[in-house]
Amino acid sequence: MASKFTELAIDCADPAGLARFWCAVLDYEVQDEDQDDGIVIIGSPAVPEGKDRPGPVPPTLTFAKVPDTKTIKNRLHIDVNPTDREQDEEVGRLLGLGARHADVGQGDVSWVVLADPEGNEFCVLASRHP
Repeated sequence: MASKFTELAIDCADPAGLARFWCAVLDYEVQDEDQDDGIVIIGSPAVPEGKDRPGPVPPTLTFAKVPDTKTIKNRLHIDVNPTDREQDEEVGRLLGLGARHADVGQGDVSWVVLADPEGNEFCVLASRHP
């Protein structure tokens, strides 16, 4: 048996604010919030997590408050796929939520690189629809 990818931890300055942004992007909901520890966990409302679940589980995102700020390009990033609209429409929606265009030296490619409100780069893909 292998491991399952179940969670992505993201350091940030404002866990609640970044969680709201990513909930809107992914149609996730807050699953747990610990204001004392500065941690917010979000996940898919459609698929309950559990060790006994045999199939794929959409990963949760855990936002943890840290004192330092982002200074360089991410070494790991999220790719998203529009499920009910075209890429340009989804990019417009995400920009309206607070994302911004980002240049990481991508050149002329089929995906669009954006950054979330704290500057974490992510890509909006054009051709892969889940």
